[in-house]
Amino acid sequence: MFLASVKEAESYGANVLMLYTGAPQNTRRKDIEELNITAGWEYAKKAGIEEIIVHAPYIINLANTIKPEIFELGTSFLRKEIKRTAAMRGRILVLHPGSHLGEGVETGIAQAVKGLNLVLNDNEDDVYIALETMAGKGSEIGASFEELKMICDGVDKKNRLRICFDTCHVHDAGYDLVGDYEGVWQEFDRLIGIDRIAVIHVNDSLNPRGSHKDRHANIGRGYIGMDILKRIVHDERFTDVPKILETPWLSEGASGKKTIPPYKEEIAEMKMGGFEAAMGGTFRQEERIKKQNIE
Repeated sequence: MFLASVKEAESYGANVLMLYTGAPQNTRRKDIEELNITAGWEYAKKAGIEEIIVHAPYIINLANTIKPEIFELGTSFLRKEIKRTAAMRGRILVLHPGSHLGEGVETGIAQAVKGLNLVLNDNEDDVYIALETMAGKGSEIGASFEELKMICDGVDKKNRLRICFDTCHVHDAGYDLVGDYEGVWQEFDRLIGIDRIAVIHVNDSLNPRGSHKDRHANIGRGYIGMDILKRIVHDERFTDVPKILETPWLSEGASGKKTIPPYKEEIAEMKMGGFEAAMGGTFRQEERIKKQNIE
């Protein structure tokens, strides 16, 4: 469990990690006493890991107005996830805002706000919920900064909300990180505030900007590219913000089975170079994308 996750992160050269408290597709969870928390943190300290991020399971959909039992499951389970996160000495719990399932964005946002208030108003744990920026696939809410702002504005305990900025999702939602890097951050800062970003998911994208596909690519192998992702990682505004890779595993030979984790090499690459190096490659990256589009 936790100890194994820490050991794996250490093997990649990571100094922070994100984990699930159980399988992300279901609600089966071990008791807190069985999560190996003390042994995990003892090892983490020796490995130079001082922070963990917890990701809530995908099955939580606070924006669901169609099935009351699903909404109730989501709020009940989220309460327990906050308790588990606090027990694991984590302070950030990443949460997908949810899907409106055809009932409309405003309806979904109102329901998500209702759910967050139900969960947070009677909770005093020192844990922030970080709403993840979404790609806009299907009926997802939270694909635009405006939608995230509406959720944040509606929640009573605004001090308990943060944002998880996913680079692939923001790109797929239509924001131009490659061509208008500072413009994207200025828009985010105007609507929500850069200081509310609690974690950054560093992912390239397999699809062109605005595709709403949410398909991650390995660093430098997608439409965002190495230069812009390095620029984000080395941006001084985010020096103290944990950055998490969610890139696909690689396949070996012709089998097609993805058995090789890319994280050790990608972390090493991300640590090399900074703002000036990233800026120097921006135009080359734009030309590469143009060439891909022509071909």
